[in-house]
Amino acid sequence: MTPTTLCLTAKQREILRAHVFPDDRCEAVAIALCGRAVSPHRVKLLVHRIVPVPYDICAVRTPDRVTWPTDFLVPHLHEASREGWSVVKIHGHRGYDRFSVVDDAADRRLFPSLYAWIESDGPHGSAIVMDDGRVFGRVVTESGDFVSFAQVSVVGDNLEFFRGDRAGAAVPAFGVRIAQTFGQGTFEQLQHLRVGVVGASGTGSPVIEELARNGVGELVLVDPDVVEDKNLNRIWNSTRQDAQEGRSKVNVAARAIAAMGLGTGVETLAANLFDWGAVRAIASCDIVFGCMDTVDGRYLLNKLAAFYLLPYIDLGVKLEADGHGGVDQVAGSIHYLRPDGSSLLSRHVFTMEQVRVAGLRRTDPERYRKELDEGYIRGVQEDRPAVIHVNTLVASLAVNELLARIHPYRLDPNAHFATTRISLSHGIFAHESEGGPCPTVVRHVGRGDVEPLLDWPELSGR
Repeated sequence: MTPTTLCLTAKQREILRAHVFPDDRCEAVAIALCGRAVSPHRVKLLVHRIVPVPYDICAVRTPDRVTWPTDFLVPHLHEASREGWSVVKIHGHRGYDRFSVVDDAADRRLFPSLYAWIESDGPHGSAIVMDDGRVFGRVVTESGDFVSFAQVSVVGDNLEFFRGDRAGAAVPAFGVRIAQTFGQGTFEQLQHLRVGVVGASGTGSPVIEELARNGVGELVLVDPDVVEDKNLNRIWNSTRQDAQEGRSKVNVAARAIAAMGLGTGVETLAANLFDWGAVRAIASCDIVFGCMDTVDGRYLLNKLAAFYLLPYIDLGVKLEADGHGGVDQVAGSIHYLRPDGSSLLSRHVFTMEQVRVAGLRRTDPERYRKELDEGYIRGVQEDRPAVIHVNTLVASLAVNELLARIHPYRLDPNAHFATTRISLSHGIFAHESEGGPCPTVVRHVGRGDVEPLLDWPELSGR
């Protein structure tokens, strides 16, 4: 069976904890309606909505048992069938970190009817929220067999990953210093993560290098371009021969990772993010780094992260130079974006008009050039300078952002570090807190695979 994971947001977990740990200390239950991300690597169940079962309709509620009328589920099962969603039953345990015999019997009674109701292949499952916040669960098959979730991810200001296999492994020699700094648990988390990096050039190249040397288990690299002479000042491990032979940037990065011999797996896609296969590959990840400077690509990735419950770390670098050695500004930004939080759009990184213009430039260059010449498009800078030391500084801050979310070591809460801004020219190192949810993006949280992908017509049909 393909490994199955469950992913929910920290806010969704808090809704669950408030419901399944009531003041009367009697058991309670909720239903999660989940989108799906199906890939050869795993099936991800993505919590789209929590449906608490009201206490007052339960026939029995004691500290170790709850009985509730399953006809309460009927309208939600109709919706799940129509949308192609999975259903996960969730209840709480205090201190007892496994399914009980009572749980086993209840799941074997419930799930055959769920499979009969919902016209999809599933899978459906059952999960437990512990009073300390841990979450674990299992797929319940149509025949009543149980298969543990390979992982449960909780995405919030902090990142929590609960593995189904709890046995730790010895830390290899190259990882000892990482484990000494951030803890063995953090290093083990990194070894099991599948991380996407979109863009393998300016900031993407050092991000890839640092993730591999920190022991990340698998990297998915997306970039359509080949190495050119103009890139050699900023792509790590690239050579003049790479430029002469036009080798793809993702393959140059993969070659360097293989040469390290540290065990990081690599999947490369020499494609634009607007490629169907690239979207599906990134959707199968646990985390994604956006190392692009195109506005439409960043908007697409922000939307993808919401659909698939991915924490998204966006990198931006801005150098303003006169071409003759004069520098007006050297600045960078790192945005940590929760799938249910604010977006690059609501943080005013760009506007929808800029998204339209970027899309026009990509899909219809002739019309784009005409609008630019006629003055309909203003304020576009088509080529910006880039240097390795600034890109690497911003990349290092971004990788550190990931580590700080897995191993929260800051004196202040991570919510205070939604955006980090630096300016080398102005001597600025500043942080900004998370804003409110972006209404344009948040409605897509946990929807998973839809047709067309991401509700984006350009990605329809495969």
